[in-house]
This record gives sequence, structure tokens and C-alpha cells, in this order.
Amino acid sequence: MTVKKPLNSFILLLAAAGATAAADHVVILGFDGLSPNGVQTASTPVLHDMMRRGAYTLHARGVIPTDSSPNWASMIMGAGPAEHGVTSNDWQPNKFDITPICTGDGGIFPTIFGLTRKQKPASTIGVFHDWDGFARLLEGKAVDVLKHGNGPDETIDLAIAYIKERKPTFTFVHCDHVDHAGHEFGHGTPQYYDAVAKADALVGRMLAALKEAGIADRTIVLVTADHGGVGKKHGGKTMAEIEIPWILTGPGVEAGRELKTPVRTYDTAVTVAYMLGVKPSECWIGRPVMEAFTSK
Repeated sequence: MTVKKPLNSFILLLAAAGATAAADHVVILGFDGLSPNGVQTASTPVLHDMMRRGAYTLHARGVIPTDSSPNWASMIMGAGPAEHGVTSNDWQPNKFDITPICTGDGGIFPTIFGLTRKQKPASTIGVFHDWDGFARLLEGKAVDVLKHGNGPDETIDLAIAYIKERKPTFTFVHCDHVDHAGHEFGHGTPQYYDAVAKADALVGRMLAALKEAGIADRTIVLVTADHGGVGKKHGGKTMAEIEIPWILTGPGVEAGRELKTPVRTYDTAVTVAYMLGVKPSECWIGRPVMEAFTSK
């Protein structure tokens, strides 16, 4: 197999030019089923404040199928289902229809967690997930803590406690309650918007915790999602299902920048790699969202 290397060359050129993200810590807050419509319509003062202070787009795209596993996998694997092979929620590390084009140390397609651990072994990495199916998508040995919370409040509580105690390099939090509201009541219903408002409050709690931990001014925070939805479903081929929010704030991030560059969910892993100074996998197809960062 011939592997192209334009992305890594691009990263090296940026580094040579002195264009690097100025963050010691990265936090990703992922809300399953959070749609751009939800961000725009629900009471989301925290997210709107992040948009004013940082870079954002409400037109980022997930991958098809617009199901959870393929999209969470693409977000942390820097590639799409055709590359990593996670094509449905039935996927398991030992049960799949499409063989991944390459595998990392964990025996699965390389994730941002595995690459960070390999290249920066002293890094502290924590993953906290509301949906128990998330854990199978990453190399468990690559992270210091991998915990399943019982609902969004406990999941955020676990992450906050870890941040205050360890001040980790990289923290990933997955919350599932917005998707639950979409399935039970329907996207665009008052109950769905209430769930989005709760997500906004959880983001606010995390931002406050970073200040209490004394690392807010050295932390980049990204809020995003796996997919949107239509009615009580997702998985189809509509804009309401494939478009997701992508909101970034922190040191080195442009303020009030609505991104014009196309953002795909698999660009997230590559952008995190850029922020952490990690060399992307040659199997990844994503690109760092450089428009989000201030030029040096």
C-alpha cells in the first residue's frame, strides 16, 4: 500500500514557521445528538459566549451513516468509515464488515489517544463517557482514566474531579442526554431544547472548573457532536442529521471567528494533534482547522 504524506508535511511547515497552538491542556466536550438548530434555538448563553470569544461553525459535518459509532470513531480517528471500518453501531474490535486500512498499537485504527500516548508518554489523558459503547472505540491502555458515568451530571462530575486533581493534558467527555431527548420526544421539541440547555449548563460547569483548577488560560475547549437528527431518528442522509456544531475557544484561538473553511468531524483529531504537538497518523485523512487559530 502506498501512503501519501501531504498532511504531515503541512504540519512540519507550520511548525517551521512558528505557527503553534498555545495551550497546555485540551478538553473536548461531545454531546451526542446536539444539532446546530439546538444551539441556535435553545437557551445556550454559554455556547454563544464561546462563539463570541472563539472560533466556530454551525455547519461542520459528520459522516454517513449518521449513527453514533461511525461518527464518534471518525472524530477521534481522523478518518471516515471507509478508512477505519466503523460502519455501524454493531461494530466491535473483533466484529466488522470493512477491514481498517491500518491498525495502531491497540489493534484498532489509530486514535488521537493512542498517538498522544505513544509520542508524549508523560501526557495525562482522561476519557469520561455517558454512553457505555464509546469505550470500545479507543485503545483503553492509551488513557490514564476511562470511566463510564451514570448520566451527564455524573459524567461531568467525574471529569471535573479529575481535572482539578490531575490537570490533565487531554480530557474527552461524552454526554448522551441530548440524543436521548431526540429519540424519546423528537428533535425540535421543547424537551429536546431543554436537554440542549442542560448541555449548555454542563459546559458552563466545565469552564468554571477549569478556572478553579487554575488552568483556564492555558486550556483549549472544543464543544461538538456526532450527529443531529430528524423527528425521533438519525442515521439518514439529510442536512439536519449530518450537520453538527464545532465551537473552539482558548489561548491562540481567533475571537469571534465564524469559520469559512469546511470542517469535517474527522478534522477534530488532526486539530487536537496540532494543538498537542502530536504528529498525525499517515492513515488519517483529516486536516487541522488552521483558520481557527491566530497567526503568529
